[in-house]
Amino acid sequence: MKIIECPRDAWQGVHRFIPTEKKAYYINQLLQVGFDTIDFGSFVSAKAMPQVSDTAELIGQLNIAGSATKLLAIVANERGAAAACQFSQITDIGYPFSISETFQIRNANSTIAESLERVKHIAALAENNGKALVIYISMGFGNPYGDAWNAEIVFENIEKLAQFGIRTFSLADTVGIAKEGDIRNVFSHMLALRPDLEFGAHFHTTPDQWQEKVLAAYEAGCRRFDGAMLGYGGCPMAQDELVGNMPTENLVAFAKEKKELLNLDLQALQNAREQFLQLI
Repeated sequence: MKIIECPRDAWQGVHRFIPTEKKAYYINQLLQVGFDTIDFGSFVSAKAMPQVSDTAELIGQLNIAGSATKLLAIVANERGAAAACQFSQITDIGYPFSISETFQIRNANSTIAESLERVKHIAALAENNGKALVIYISMGFGNPYGDAWNAEIVFENIEKLAQFGIRTFSLADTVGIAKEGDIRNVFSHMLALRPDLEFGAHFHTTPDQWQEKVLAAYEAGCRRFDGAMLGYGGCPMAQDELVGNMPTENLVAFAKEKKELLNLDLQALQNAREQFLQLI
């Protein structure tokens, strides 16, 4: 079981700008824990996401020596991908691809067709620069806009994206509306049809719903989960303050219950948690 820690997702909605030095100190704490990947920053519009406008500066303050943890940065277009590719420390690039037309326009100012074309160019940039591309399927379990959704629509879009050589997809419950049955159905469907691909879960959730979502995905075969310390943050573009990220602490407890070997330094995790409380 893999845990991807997402401080970028946790703090991008914080209105008060967190100084770069404090972010760097916190991420350096996280690098000692042993997470598979840390989603640490974004190369997106500073006007849209001012909290992550210092990502390029932040990279230079990270101590990756001796850490096997991968660093992932989110991009919204080819320009952002080109910027991310300039940094050797970044191993993975993440791109949010919505299967809700309404949210795709709202989140990235592009249609699904235009976004697909963007992914084609971003995938080429990533491959040419030795970066792995992770596609986040936004609104992967439904949407609040009335746009058509079912497991077949999810699979059809993943098949289109996979033709560009992408091997990892994280299905996002962007506004926290995923139902247990839909989660099981989608992951079972994807894993059966494309066992050659890696599928992850990026759940946003209320505090009382986290376990049923993780359990449904896990029992359907998912072994890659995104989390954020204390469940902080969510998707600011979705404008739902009641829904936060999947708490990392809960994922660790779940993995322990299932006897999954995470190889995490729990003392380092506690130290990072205490640092996060000071950060926010």
